Amino acid sequence: MTNDQKFSELGKLTPPQPSDAAKRAAMHAAMQAFDQADAKKTSEQTQGSGFIRRLSSIATQLWSETMEKKFLLSTSALGGLLILPIAGYLTWNMMHDPRMLTGDQTQDETTISQPPLAAAQQQPAEPVVPSRPVVEPLAKPAPAERRVAAPQTAKQQSAPVMKEQAAAGAPAVVSQPSSATVDLAQDRTAVPAAEPVPPALNQGYARMDAEGSAPPQPSRDRVAQFETNPVKRVADDPVSTFSIDVDTASYAMVRRSLKDGVLPDPDSIRVEEMINYFPYDWKGPDNRDTPFNATITVTPTPWNQNTKLMHIGIKGYDVIPAEKPRANLVFLLDVSGSMNKPDKLPLLKSAFHMLVSKLDPKDTVSIVTYAGNAGTVLEPTEVKDKAKIFDALNRLEAGGSTAGEAGIKEAYRLAKANFVKDGVNRVMLATDGDFNVGQSSDEELKKLIEDERKSGVFLSVFGFGEGNYNDQMMQILAQNGNGTAAYIDTLAEAEKTLVQEATSTLFPIAKDVKIQVEFNPAAVAEYRLIGYETRALKREDFNNDRIDAGEIGSGHTVTAIYEITPKNSPAVLTDDLRYGKPDAAASDAKTGSDEYAFFKIRYKLPNEDTSKLITTPVTKANEIADAVSASSDVRFSTAVAAFGQKLRGTDSLANYSYADIAKLGAGSRGDDAFGYRSEFLSLVRLADALEGKK
Repeated sequence: MTNDQKFSELGKLTPPQPSDAAKRAAMHAAMQAFDQADAKKTSEQTQGSGFIRRLSSIATQLWSETMEKKFLLSTSALGGLLILPIAGYLTWNMMHDPRMLTGDQTQDETTISQPPLAAAQQQPAEPVVPSRPVVEPLAKPAPAERRVAAPQTAKQQSAPVMKEQAAAGAPAVVSQPSSATVDLAQDRTAVPAAEPVPPALNQGYARMDAEGSAPPQPSRDRVAQFETNPVKRVADDPVSTFSIDVDTASYAMVRRSLKDGVLPDPDSIRVEEMINYFPYDWKGPDNRDTPFNATITVTPTPWNQNTKLMHIGIKGYDVIPAEKPRANLVFLLDVSGSMNKPDKLPLLKSAFHMLVSKLDPKDTVSIVTYAGNAGTVLEPTEVKDKAKIFDALNRLEAGGSTAGEAGIKEAYRLAKANFVKDGVNRVMLATDGDFNVGQSSDEELKKLIEDERKSGVFLSVFGFGEGNYNDQMMQILAQNGNGTAAYIDTLAEAEKTLVQEATSTLFPIAKDVKIQVEFNPAAVAEYRLIGYETRALKREDFNNDRIDAGEIGSGHTVTAIYEITPKNSPAVLTDDLRYGKPDAAASDAKTGSDEYAFFKIRYKLPNEDTSKLITTPVTKANEIADAVSASSDVRFSTAVAAFGQKLRGTDSLANYSYADIAKLGAGSRGDDAFGYRSEFLSLVRLADALEGKK
């Protein structure tokens, strides 16, 4: 009898009822097959490994192996019993896994080719818009000052540990575009198992998974710790000095955290960066001979009826298009293995497509990448040849370790070699800040950047990604490189930073800009600077032209707010001294009691090394008795200042609720052409809801 005849005869038989033992054996075999397939589906490959197989290929193997088992042919009932649950399992996965329905494959991390953004008519591709992670409920933070990871459940302890194993010394990968593309909406729920977190890393609030269990580890984002500015007694310390800060990274990080359903780490909140994120219509200077104009307003404090706010709004001269100098830009792009995430390299490439489309045809762009080592991907190319620039961006792929030091040196070398006199010479660094090859300590990188800035090349820093984002490193690079820092978490943020604000981002009108305020002890008993903790300077630094400070770009606005306590106010926190004359400072005051303070701003023009000075007194004429009468910009920036302080846990805001902040912001929304202020109100409501879950 042939095999076909044997199979034909078997098909005519009526299978007997299976025994209980057979049922248990079949169920056990099916569950083992399920666990094995599920482990293969959810595990993440390390860098340099092969493609992860799709469930359809796993199904084929399972089916083949099952049919080859001889005992299936010996007992028809048992064979049928085993096949049915496996077939059901495969059908369920095909119905619930979109990759099995659409044909998408999971790719090896080091060989992904990303789709470009359609930034010009020559590039018909549509922009890639990353999706945010699913909002998860909050886990209550530990009571200790630094938050720690919550205990693992048994299920989480068995989760595979996923570590990046970058090939040290591997060059930046630049290859022809792959036909495969990255789905930026792909699932990102895989979480690495808990590992010891270095003490230097600030740890954010832990999240909870869908089942309410604590996750294996907290956020690994690195942020610098700092203390909130204290209240100072004017009689003892009448002068406040700080560097201006036009960075906006902190606000975008706060937004990302809140929209992910997590209260932000207090040390990630720099209140001045939150305030300066928004455009304000402060009055600017009449011409570029005086690059700044200051609008100073004194109003009642919303959260304390016994203090006042001294509000300083500075507007830089706005360069008209005809006056824009030529730009020599070097894109320094991190393509290491840590950038192989949807919100990192793919978003980075789309963002820089947008920037190139904004530049003038005669501007030049160079591209330097770094992974295991650094290399020039694109020599200086005029923007009129956009196709060549776009092609270089499109071919970037992630893989390898992070030789940040080598990349910085190569970028500055290229910028200096193509230096444009009286033009804009700038390195634009885009990274998650994860430097692990070459100089990587804070002090070493600070020294490197300080040495390089002497060349006249400015630095802009753009941060990407979350989970191991090094915000502390980004601040060091920007603050010591005559540059600015922004954090890009969405394509909309890239459009705001690199398109809407391209002029202020790229074209500086002044550098080493410092502010100093001397308070009149006859009128003010105490003061507190809101924000700018990481920008504090010594009193003597103000007149020292060798001391570095921040830069201001064309049309930039800078806002600083002091909470001041008038003389004899019940809000005074410090007692007079027992010994000596408590009012000696007030009696020695040379100015009249109608002056609250004396404001000074010192700056250098971009191509000069000698500073200039602008001064103005702050008098009763600057005061508005009713806060409602203040401009919408003054009131809204005050609401943002209150929000930042509330998130940091500042004691002054203990009795001022999120609802109060939302009311102040809603009543001062004003002209909100791009919806930034409306989004702010939604963030206040999110913070209120998340605070209630703690």
